[in-house]
Amino acid sequence: MSAIEVRNVFKVFGARETEAMKMLSTGADKKSVLERTGCNVGIHDVSLSIEAGEIFVIMGLSGSGKSTLVRHFNRLIEPSAGEILVGSRDVIQLDDAGLRQLRRNDMSMVFQNFGLLPHKTVIDNVGYGLVVRGEKSDAVRATACRWIERVGLKGYESKYPDELSGGMRQRVGLARALTVDASILLMDEAFSALDPLIRHDMQDLLLDLQGTLKKTIVFITHDIDEALRIGARIAIMRDGRLIQVGTPTEILESPADDYVRRFVDKRVETPMH
Repeated sequence: MSAIEVRNVFKVFGARETEAMKMLSTGADKKSVLERTGCNVGIHDVSLSIEAGEIFVIMGLSGSGKSTLVRHFNRLIEPSAGEILVGSRDVIQLDDAGLRQLRRNDMSMVFQNFGLLPHKTVIDNVGYGLVVRGEKSDAVRATACRWIERVGLKGYESKYPDELSGGMRQRVGLARALTVDASILLMDEAFSALDPLIRHDMQDLLLDLQGTLKKTIVFITHDIDEALRIGARIAIMRDGRLIQVGTPTEILESPADDYVRRFVDKRVETPMH
């Protein structure tokens, strides 16, 4: 069963969006649109399906559109055209109340730069989503403490973000996202700022948690090793277009084109230890 359906999504950045969209509809590419209109094509006619309970990785180089795409799922970015279905709801058609409901209850997000509130302690950061939701303080504290322990930070409840290492701060961000018990977790380059060993530990933690939680996780990365290690399926993007979707084995054994093959060759040359 699909948790998220993306149907023919476009995103054009710039003042001449309407003209750019007309060009795209007649077969123009990203470069031509930029030269004629000054608009940047962030997403170009992307359609994909993400299954409930899977870790779905979206990867590509900088500028490929991967982070732009994931920000459409909770409408941090508004599309130029297309549909995004979460369950039976088209996210694009939600009113303000519906969008708040989606963000507070159904979908949480972990960012590359941690996104913690510097003036709040670990426990207050982790429980923040429940506070916004209006839950009682005792319940917030109990739930936050449980997730702090699950991510290996028991004893750090009263610390502030600037007292923690990068890996610890990212564990706080992960705990905060999990505390609200949303069925969908969006992770935008969540481990990219971490040192390799800490990054590997965070991948282990995510896979361990997923073994019991069975969340729908959309994970954004530019790292093929990370994608192959954690993804049940992988989508590879280039210049706003979707190039290939497949399992790690399919990506490795049957790359769709030379662009994907270069990722695969890099993986073969530098195996993960």
